[in-house]
Amino acid sequence: MPRVTRDGVSIHYAVDGPSDGPTVLLLEGLGYGRWMWRWLTEDLADEYEVLRPDNRGTGDSDAPEGPYAIAEMAADARAVLDDHGVDRVHVCGASMGGMIAQEVALGDDRVASLTLLCTSPGGDEAPEMPADVQEHIFSAPDDLGPRERIRYLMEPAVSDGFYEREPDLVDRIVDLRLAGDATPSGREAQAAAVAAFDATDRLADISVPTLVLHGTEDRVLPVGNAELLAEHLPHATVERVEGGPHLFFIERRAEIDARIRSFLDEVA
Repeated sequence: MPRVTRDGVSIHYAVDGPSDGPTVLLLEGLGYGRWMWRWLTEDLADEYEVLRPDNRGTGDSDAPEGPYAIAEMAADARAVLDDHGVDRVHVCGASMGGMIAQEVALGDDRVASLTLLCTSPGGDEAPEMPADVQEHIFSAPDDLGPRERIRYLMEPAVSDGFYEREPDLVDRIVDLRLAGDATPSGREAQAAAVAAFDATDRLADISVPTLVLHGTEDRVLPVGNAELLAEHLPHATVERVEGGPHLFFIERRAEIDARIRSFLDEVA
């Protein structure tokens, strides 16, 4: 697997799809490994070259002592683009990855488009994660085993009944998370980056076509964050996914992957 070292930190990334196709950079959420993009990658890699880095603190990448900053992780992502020789890229990020994507777009003229899923511009105006949800996703009971702990922490990010509707998929996700998610210290360091992020006053500088998708039933980052992005991004198309939870792009992967593919086909 390719890797690049920036500022003493090794960042690993996966490459899928044809090397002569348009390049898409996929940036994952807080604590999640690149596995979360496996379905979208499968739907894009026939014609697009897909890059999936593990954020610092996650998976195969190094986990230096935190706290981290979103700008720091955006610099890691740009280092991946440099290492792979990319001169034009379409950037897609979910949750924390959407924050990194915003920061990449603000500092890199290679970015040709943005796709932002279930994310926020940060800052004082942004609707916050409810206190009870924050406690749930960061404080699992001590008596849970590793698999039960992951299921517990993920509950607020999925819709009611998802575990019962797709038990095989949930088991597979737990396997993938055990193998490729952030370390506990990496997750904490990433959380500090999310808490400090604020791009609100800079978003007007992003001039590329932007697709914003957000579930209306997102309990982690309320859908009002999409409204705020719409206010500040000059070239944004904002679409609300009715009934979608935070991980709507996994639960409703066929529908959402098709929408992302349609957007990329328009702008690539």
